[in-house]
Amino acid sequence: MKKEVPTFFVVTFRDPKDGKVTTLKAKSIYDSPLGLGFICISGFIFETNTLVVNPEAEDLAKKFKDTKSLHLSLYSILTIEEIGQTHEGLTLQKDRSNLHILPSPDATH
Repeated sequence: MKKEVPTFFVVTFRDPKDGKVTTLKAKSIYDSPLGLGFICISGFIFETNTLVVNPEAEDLAKKFKDTKSLHLSLYSILTIEEIGQTHEGLTLQKDRSNLHILPSPDATH
């Protein structure tokens, strides 16, 4: 019998402070209360019970140990992967599908 893996997200983003590409595992992703263009990542997952020591993972665990949630600009996010057997999908509270992009003025005139 297969063990059911709970759904979690793997978020890869460019750190706005130092520009390094960082990957985090988290239990939930949702709209940030900061407004349009931000998402909130919470419930960080750090693998601490492995036999192999990964210094990069340990550094991330130290960096985010007191962080309750992380608010990231959509422009800094590279990928969001949903992992697990029950793929519920990423749903955002504020539907932005009615966003209209206005045509830019012609640069030749």
